[in-house]
Amino acid sequence: MAHSVPFPEEFMAVSVDVMDEEWLLSVEQVRSLLEWIHGHAGADRLVYPFMRTVAEQALRPSEARALRVRDVVLPESDSGELIVRHRGVSREIPLQPRFVEFLRKWISGAGLREDDLLFPGRRGGPLSASVYQRVWGQAQVAVLPRDELYSWRLGEPISILRESRLAEWLRMGISSFMVAELAGVTPVWLALRYPYRFRREDVEIDWDCLAEATALPELKR
Repeated sequence: MAHSVPFPEEFMAVSVDVMDEEWLLSVEQVRSLLEWIHGHAGADRLVYPFMRTVAEQALRPSEARALRVRDVVLPESDSGELIVRHRGVSREIPLQPRFVEFLRKWISGAGLREDDLLFPGRRGGPLSASVYQRVWGQAQVAVLPRDELYSWRLGEPISILRESRLAEWLRMGISSFMVAELAGVTPVWLALRYPYRFRREDVEIDWDCLAEATALPELKR
């Protein structure tokens, strides 16, 4: 479930919906969903590479739909790069060799050229949202517990893949500044969106040492 938290005044009083932790998908659930999609997409075989890219690189679905082959740098046996655009702003996302190889095989197998969309629809235009949402809905029914499935209210359904990836990166200890840069958001947005990833209840504070370290010098009379 999500509920709004206001930014401080210096951030123009916009609000951020808190993504409750129990609504996020675990790594195992994401893997199971993608495996099901890989085996059941049928004629819509591009849905799997599209979904996997959204999930692994924490992209907005709209960003993934707009990608073109020329936006991907795929060197042989090395890390690559993905150029993503959102609201006129570009950002670079590094790609691990394993994902580079995955995209190379997809581009080659689909016969895509440099100016083609990376995930083109049946008529060459962007992948239809109705197509991937249909497959996504089927995967949810097949894989997820029904009490989770029918209580979700997330707007765009597959956006939970991005949400879960961002929260997982933070859980792993990746810097919030790095995650924000990869996601095209701000560290403040991350802190308000996933506040439980910034709690440190298990840290013991030595208040005596803290008081000593922050004490101001005595003023001479």
